[in-house]
Amino acid sequence: MRVVTTAQTQELDVQPTPLALLLLGREADPRSERGVECPGDLPSPSDPDLVERARAAKEKLGDKVFVLGHHYQRDEVIQFADVTGDSFKLARDAAARPEAEYIVFCGVHFMAESADILTGDDQKVVLPDLAAGCSMADMATAEQVAECWDVLTEAGVAEQVVPVSYMNSSADIKAFTGKHGGTICTSSNAQRALEWAFEQGEKVLFLPDQHLGRNTAVRDIGMTLEDCVLYNPHKPNGGLTVEQLRDAKMILWRGHCSVHGRFSVDSVNDVRARIPGVNVLVHPECKHEVVEAADYVGSTEYIIKALEAAPAGSKWAIGTELNLVRRLANRFASEDKEVVFLDKTVCFCSTMNRIDLPHLVWTLESLAEGNLVNRIEVDRETEQFAKLALERMLALP
Repeated sequence: MRVVTTAQTQELDVQPTPLALLLLGREADPRSERGVECPGDLPSPSDPDLVERARAAKEKLGDKVFVLGHHYQRDEVIQFADVTGDSFKLARDAAARPEAEYIVFCGVHFMAESADILTGDDQKVVLPDLAAGCSMADMATAEQVAECWDVLTEAGVAEQVVPVSYMNSSADIKAFTGKHGGTICTSSNAQRALEWAFEQGEKVLFLPDQHLGRNTAVRDIGMTLEDCVLYNPHKPNGGLTVEQLRDAKMILWRGHCSVHGRFSVDSVNDVRARIPGVNVLVHPECKHEVVEAADYVGSTEYIIKALEAAPAGSKWAIGTELNLVRRLANRFASEDKEVVFLDKTVCFCSTMNRIDLPHLVWTLESLAEGNLVNRIEVDRETEQFAKLALERMLALP
């Protein structure tokens, strides 16, 4: 294999593609969850004073800063979080702290957007690394979803369709949902959201995670797999016929979580063979066949509560992001609860892991010096309709 150096590519006049630059953190895609490099010099990861620097900057900021840490964050970051939780819990926690001028969201882009939507106009939401995005959220762009609605309109079914969008979506998609009479859902209230939606219309367009939509429809509200069709935004008319759209009850968007999508039935069978008596507990973003093979299925908060309530000596294989699984394994080891990762392959959420201690230190020190960096700000019109969709979720019984 011949290795081509940077100098050689320059001599050959080879220009990096936009995607290559994006992955290198040197460009931005305004339609994507991913962003750009930090406009400043990050401290070295080998700096032995990083922990003390973060602590000192946070103390200097005092009540002006409120640090949110998603469950999937690294331990080195979580230790500085004022609260931890899933994406929606953290956004609500931020809204409950109006005295905090800066909301530092250690998570990913769509989470920071939701926090900006729910917090006051005088509060600034900051994401330590703008390249911390979400591959699932990237799988449904505003242009693609608008085109899908045109397809539904031409098929004569749009008036029957109520959009339900997962929290793991961009502000643009949340706004689309709000404009078209729909609601947002989390993995813990997806059943209630779907039941509400079917009281409003005959069909649901579920965005952007096909697996959560399918699992909720089939397992929780009694539909069949035949009631669901998969809309592929990369195919003409979503790859569906007019008859399929008219017959379907659930129109699932072709999106998925890159972490939860890795788990397989083989993973479940393998862990059962290795650990007799193990309880398999997976997130509903996993594939339908994996969910069917598991013993328990639930959101991140459900997973944590299930382990808290589990008896001593019990064994658990967890199908969700590895940072959380490792943290739970360490937490419950003293209670004689064995907690293992469902798959043999190590799999972190790569974009979530972009928030590391150097980025957090850079962010906190910048804010302490009066420099606002990496602000996430949703425009007023988008915020208005996205908030409407979020408020419909909050009003669910």
